[in-house]
Amino acid sequence: MSDERGGSNGFFRSRANVVLIVFAAIAGFFLFTEHRAHAIEWLPFLLLAACPLLHLFHGHGGHGGHGEHRDRTTDEDRKKP
Repeated sequence: MSDERGGSNGFFRSRANVVLIVFAAIAGFFLFTEHRAHAIEWLPFLLLAACPLLHLFHGHGGHGGHGEHRDRTTDEDRKKP
């Protein structure tokens, strides 16, 4: 991709995009430092809520259940000598 002048049309070539990235990084830093206490305060509750959600979406045992051993041979494999 190139413009009329033959240069590449990169995201970091525009001064406005660089200013936007710097502003977003500064805003993200201040949001993280100011609200870190709130996030850490709710972390134990989020961990406890994760258990029922995992059971709801994944069930118990995942792939195959507890203690089940499936025979992976097919009927055609059993017929072979």
